[in-house]
Amino acid sequence: MKLKRTAVSDEIPTSSMADIAFLLIIYFMVTTTFAATRGLDFSLPPEDDTPPMVEKEEAVLIDIQAGGVYIVDQKPMQLSEILDYLKPKLERNPKKPVIIRPQQNTEYGYMVDVFDELRQAEAKIGMKVENISIPTQREVEMFWF
Repeated sequence: MKLKRTAVSDEIPTSSMADIAFLLIIYFMVTTTFAATRGLDFSLPPEDDTPPMVEKEEAVLIDIQAGGVYIVDQKPMQLSEILDYLKPKLERNPKKPVIIRPQQNTEYGYMVDVFDELRQAEAKIGMKVENISIPTQREVEMFWF
């Protein structure tokens, strides 16, 4: 008996490749979830005709001039007198803001002396100066003048 030999094709059958690719595309389209942007969850406050009342707080301004001249609230003082001046103000409001404003030609050491004096307030007068600020030149130009 003689068997007939069939010739094997040397080509890869690609006729079903398009069907498989199309099915994969559909599969990924169906299973993919897209992130939906939901936005921010917040609610606006109700409209109020009366604006909130904010109490104006006067700060203590320590102006340091060239040569170590200290002007506290427009009164010349010695460095050792500053805490005595601040004590009654801090008793009324422990968070009283104290602003140190050195002039441009003032030596840096005078500002450090004032800052050190304010930091030693707890030991000297029994109260801590919590709110000390040193404004930048830009802040001075924007808010003082």
